[in-house]
Amino acid sequence: MNGIPSAPQESRDVANRVVKVPSSPSLKAQASNQALRAANQSAPSNANGSSTTQPANLHSAPQPIPWSTLRDQLLPPLSSNASPPQPVMPAANWINPSSPLRVPTQTQPTNGMSQQQQQQQQQQQPAQTSPSSPSFWHASAQLYGGLFHHAHAPTSNPQPQTRPPSVMNNPDPIMFTPPAPLSTVPSLIHVSSRRQSDAMSVEDDSLARNQQHPNHSFQLSDFQIMNTLGTGSFGRVHLVQELATKEYRALKVMKKSEVVRLKQVEHTINEKTILEQLRHPFLVHLYGTFQDSQNLYLVLDYIPGGELFTYLRKSGRFPTAVARYYAAQVVLAFEFLHDREIIYRDLKPENLLIDSKGNIKITDFGFAKYVPDVTWTLCGTPDYLAPEIIQAKGYGKAVDWWALGVLLYEMIAGHPPFYDEDHFKLYEKILAGKLRFPIHFDGDAKDLVRRLLTADLTRRFGNLRGGAADIKAHKFFAGVDWKSLVEGRIAPPFIPKSSGPADTSNFDTYPEDYEPYGQQVHDPFKDKFTVF
Repeated sequence: MNGIPSAPQESRDVANRVVKVPSSPSLKAQASNQALRAANQSAPSNANGSSTTQPANLHSAPQPIPWSTLRDQLLPPLSSNASPPQPVMPAANWINPSSPLRVPTQTQPTNGMSQQQQQQQQQQQPAQTSPSSPSFWHASAQLYGGLFHHAHAPTSNPQPQTRPPSVMNNPDPIMFTPPAPLSTVPSLIHVSSRRQSDAMSVEDDSLARNQQHPNHSFQLSDFQIMNTLGTGSFGRVHLVQELATKEYRALKVMKKSEVVRLKQVEHTINEKTILEQLRHPFLVHLYGTFQDSQNLYLVLDYIPGGELFTYLRKSGRFPTAVARYYAAQVVLAFEFLHDREIIYRDLKPENLLIDSKGNIKITDFGFAKYVPDVTWTLCGTPDYLAPEIIQAKGYGKAVDWWALGVLLYEMIAGHPPFYDEDHFKLYEKILAGKLRFPIHFDGDAKDLVRRLLTADLTRRFGNLRGGAADIKAHKFFAGVDWKSLVEGRIAPPFIPKSSGPADTSNFDTYPEDYEPYGQQVHDPFKDKFTVF
């Protein structure tokens, strides 16, 4: 493999999941090209683990920004006048004590106490280390920064972009027949610059009929509209301030006429229905919905840190410990969703936001679906599609665990495990299932990725009898305190830089649309959105 051709640069459509494709080169494709050239020097490996080792050229591409340097650039400056942070568990305590990733402890006795006595005293005291304290960053520089070297990725800042256009459902009845030969797959999986509505299944109809209204009732006059956080062909997302509470929220505004024209009615209803039933530390929260004669409104968490994708592109790749941290949070979120028979189906770095405490929030539930058994809807992002989706087979929650394997690989390697500008060739690579791991790839991470990226559903981790517990018990996550992680008592790799609760500097800048909301006109679509 001699690298991949550059794909067009693509700008993300936050409000309506539509992708616009300009003609300039894609930074993501360029980063993937250089990272894949480095991977060419690594050992080719298949899902069974056979490999051959070749020397790597560690100087064939510019070095990325070291993680410790990047982290310091993203952090706000420490101030002696700053309010004390909430106590959290040091990152060193989150790693298995027997792991080589553990932060070295002092070996010489101090204050007349032995090392064992000091450790016992520390265990009896509440942890006071915080991501904002110098002592934490001194420790985490050893834990995170020491692992970050020899990556091959550009160091320039990313521009507004996303990965190739998402695969959309083709409601052709043939999708419900036995799998077709690969030569016919492109005619079954419709690839478009627009994401179309999923075909509503029996499960979707049932969910729509039983949906409940949010706990809060809002109207447009309850908010002061501020910056635009993202735009799309049928709406945009604004930073707003709720006047009664002075809290900042993200207001997703969708034009009814465009939602109907693009056949996104069921999609929009599903997103609202599922989100209002969920509350979890690693999922974006829906506070309420409302509508007027022209628009639909979703009141969501404002997540000021921006996308994980941005930080991944800036750093080239993540150290293994950093990837472990974010992957563990995704595992907990998926375990929560799957326990409620909900498949997410759109995992990727672009849909993982970083909150003010440095933890992830999964956003964009447009493809989420209530599936107690199997579904046949063809949707997702090409890089992250599981083989059973490509083959038009009925599938279940296992597709989310496949996507976790792709995410973990991309965070550590800096590029997806399967990529090609030609979607037909990309699907062939996914079905072939041959993995190439860069030489720096952690052995335990490699083993977990192989177990997640297996086409055999009887062997794929997460789809076995133990479910998510099998993944959590894997040696890659050895020593993880899952309870402390979900309770927010683990220090994150970094805290996003922010000047205040209304800071939008971690998002792209968009031109403002001064078309007023709330105009009272005839509403021909009122009956389609009664649940709002």
